[in-house]
Amino acid sequence: MDFETRFLGRRLAYTYEVVDLEPGRRLVMRTADGPFPMETTCTWEQVAGGTLMRLRNRGAPSGFAKVAAPVMAKAMKSAMGKDLDRLAQRLANR
Repeated sequence: MDFETRFLGRRLAYTYEVVDLEPGRRLVMRTADGPFPMETTCTWEQVAGGTLMRLRNRGAPSGFAKVAAPVMAKAMKSAMGKDLDRLAQRLANR
């Protein structure tokens, strides 16, 4: 699947491949193409009052990205938080 985002003021485009899927429980996908090799794992668990979603990104930066990894990690965490807030708002407005 193709995915596009803005990160640190730049447009980034990735192609992900799904490498593991347990419907309703777990999704693991890796970048097949893009600027930063990455693996994303999403898990869902039923809890009192709804569903708990966990999201984990792992990557192995190289080149300039490797030098800037600590700053990028903080920026990625912030960007993911904003994305998840937007998702929560959309789901609440359904």
